[in-house]
Amino acid sequence: MSFVDEIYEMYRNHLTGSEEDAVALVLNLLQEHDKNDIIKKIQDMDDYEIIQMFAMFLIEMLKVKMAQEGLGDVDYKSHLNSRYH
Repeated sequence: MSFVDEIYEMYRNHLTGSEEDAVALVLNLLQEHDKNDIIKKIQDMDDYEIIQMFAMFLIEMLKVKMAQEGLGDVDYKSHLNSRYH
């Protein structure tokens, strides 16, 4: 069972299906863990999960960078960017 599946099973009765639920849940979970805890979870992931996670991270950060540089009509605010940068 993946970590996402574990989180979903633990909190499924508290979720409404909105993006805000997912963001709040993840940010609250991350506050409870330090870098070593997170690295341990990553080490337990299979290769596909790690590549998928890193791809999502890069996409989010590129969206933020494009918005900061004023490229196109991107008005993007990352939940992670404001929290950890």
